[in-house]
Amino acid sequence: MTAALTRRDAALALAGAALAALPPGRASAAQTLRVGIQKYGSLVLLRASGLLEKRLEPLGWRVEWRQFVSGPPLMEALGAGAIDVGTAGDTPPIFAQAAGVPLVYLGTEPPAPRGEAILVHEDSPIRTLADLKGKKVAFNKGSNVHALYIASLAKAGINPKDVTPVYLSPPDGRAAFERRSVDAWVIWDPFLAAAQAAVKTRVLVDGTGLAGNRQFYLGNKRFTDATIIQALRAAITDMDKQATADPKGAAAALAPGIGLPEPVVAVAVARQTWNLQPVDQAVAAEQQRLADTFFKLGLIPRAIKIADALPGA
Repeated sequence: MTAALTRRDAALALAGAALAALPPGRASAAQTLRVGIQKYGSLVLLRASGLLEKRLEPLGWRVEWRQFVSGPPLMEALGAGAIDVGTAGDTPPIFAQAAGVPLVYLGTEPPAPRGEAILVHEDSPIRTLADLKGKKVAFNKGSNVHALYIASLAKAGINPKDVTPVYLSPPDGRAAFERRSVDAWVIWDPFLAAAQAAVKTRVLVDGTGLAGNRQFYLGNKRFTDATIIQALRAAITDMDKQATADPKGAAAALAPGIGLPEPVVAVAVARQTWNLQPVDQAVAAEQQRLADTFFKLGLIPRAIKIADALPGA
């Protein structure tokens, strides 16, 4: 009896030590990686491929996918500990870091400047960026296109105070654009490709030379399992290779989950390059310049250092 109790007590002690070693908030779901995705992007394709599950199952982990309409709510979930990792454009992590979210940059995809644009109606009198002065422009505040909006006004020499921003989610932005309650709409793929297929539009400008429109892979700093993070990176690398080799297959895999026709998704896929890269000093400098601009304009509450959100910081 005494020996049995001793063995049981030892086992309980070991189990308790293992749980204590887990990052905060992970004890109740120790073998589940919670991944935040949006309607489109590399992680959506990763979900469709099943490659992450293949990497994690031998390690005793499962994947839970949680979808968000855009980057800002995904970053809120990351900060709240509701997800462990996710993907967002260049702007959401800046707003999130300024709000105190303990995030870390895990990697990035190459720029995709043609995957976002300022749309106007085909018959709109707006012909140049300068024509946006005095107009209403819809976009998702704090999303990747916020950077394109700011850069476009700067290029045209327009004071942001001379344009009325209308902060709307992609679905609401599409509705407002179609009923012409706004003059222009700043939007990203696949919403961009879908609008171009359904509405007579004209691209006033895309991100070329103005905004990189990167996809960043982001984690909560409290999630520190290096083995799982490495498995995630390996799965993304596998997926990127497949998408590069077979873009038509990538569009076919993405379309059902997005709920858009395959030809529309194919347009979006063609505007993206698939190649996981580290967030090196050059990429960090891009983000820092963007963060400094947002702070100067009073769009984030405090100055931030991107270096504080890099691995090892």
